[in-house]
Amino acid sequence: MKVALIGATGKSGLRLQAELLRRGHQVTAVVRSPEKVKAEAGVTTAKSDLSNAAQIAQALKGADAVISAYGPPADDTDQLIGVTKRVVEAAKKNGQRVLVVGGAASLFVAPGVTLLASGYLPEPYLPISRSHAAVLENLGKSDADWTYFSPAAFFEPGERTGKFRLGKNELVADASGTSRISLEDYAIAAVDELEKPAHPGERFTIGY
Repeated sequence: MKVALIGATGKSGLRLQAELLRRGHQVTAVVRSPEKVKAEAGVTTAKSDLSNAAQIAQALKGADAVISAYGPPADDTDQLIGVTKRVVEAAKKNGQRVLVVGGAASLFVAPGVTLLASGYLPEPYLPISRSHAAVLENLGKSDADWTYFSPAAFFEPGERTGKFRLGKNELVADASGTSRISLEDYAIAAVDELEKPAHPGERFTIGY
């Protein structure tokens, strides 16, 4: 499979690229600065600042699927909303499926109560959490071929174990109440979804 990966040089993007290559897929890293992409077999680059849907569509051409792992600036997280909208528009124009690396805050922790609304999130995490929630809301109104993949609450570098649980709209937590997933195991489940689509037009999530 040929996969266009937006945000390939970010924390999740690097793990997603590694997982795709591990399975023999070809990756087009869609980035602002192609020189920052490590040269390796199976990887090509396409330059885009993600500011224009038509230009993004050109950068995505030739791919069978798209992963959007874009990370916005910390001081302007709402850039995520516009960029994702343009990426989805571009993928739709090309007839491509797009998997969006999402956030956990819109997951439910109790009936009718999201993590974002629960009051548990520290103040510094609120802007990016609200931006991710807006992205999911917009996707719900789209007729594009999309999937939104929410990580667990703690989403950090770790081990590639291949052992995890998947869910839909509720936060996945262990017996102690901790919701966690490594970037490496998240990448496994993301590529699984691309290879065998099970969540078209919906959100799913992951945790230990």
